[in-house]
Amino acid sequence: MAIVLASASPRRRELLAQIGCGFTVVTSDIIEDNTQDIPPEQLVILQAKIKAQSVAAVVDRHDIVIGADTIVVLDGQVYGKPKDTHDAKCMLFSLSGREHKVITGIAVVTRDILLTDYEVTTVKMAELTAEDIQRYVISGEPMDKAGAYAIQGKGAVFIERIDGCYSNVVGMPLRKLAKLLAKVGVSVP
Repeated sequence: MAIVLASASPRRRELLAQIGCGFTVVTSDIIEDNTQDIPPEQLVILQAKIKAQSVAAVVDRHDIVIGADTIVVLDGQVYGKPKDTHDAKCMLFSLSGREHKVITGIAVVTRDILLTDYEVTTVKMAELTAEDIQRYVISGEPMDKAGAYAIQGKGAVFIERIDGCYSNVVGMPLRKLAKLLAKVGVSVP
């Protein structure tokens, strides 16, 4: 039995390594669809589950696969990863000076087990100037991040406060993940 992360995200790999979780990575070819007309909490669970199940189908039957999906929600609008620099700038202008929710769904899957959960964290972003946004987008950091910012990177300077789980904003709610892993007999750390 091995733990497999169904994600190409370097941040998720860093978070799992941080808690001493031994794992391998098998990326899923599932394309996220944030346009589905379902509540955001259900959306992230569905996408995490689909990613994990697609990888579980190709690894050993007893391997434990972890899938995750993170989105940002503001006024009912779902923000995933920006499509291009213009999209990143639009997202950051929308989030500027406002509170938003970061929601991550997680799935722990084997061929016989499916466990899911999600976490919601409220984040307050500072007022950003056009120059702040331009400089940040030019750095390239926003391009593969939900909501076009990285709280664990340069984007940290834009965050006034968070209410909830920090690791959730990075991309993996570690406490919730540990609880799901415990249900399948895996203790971390």
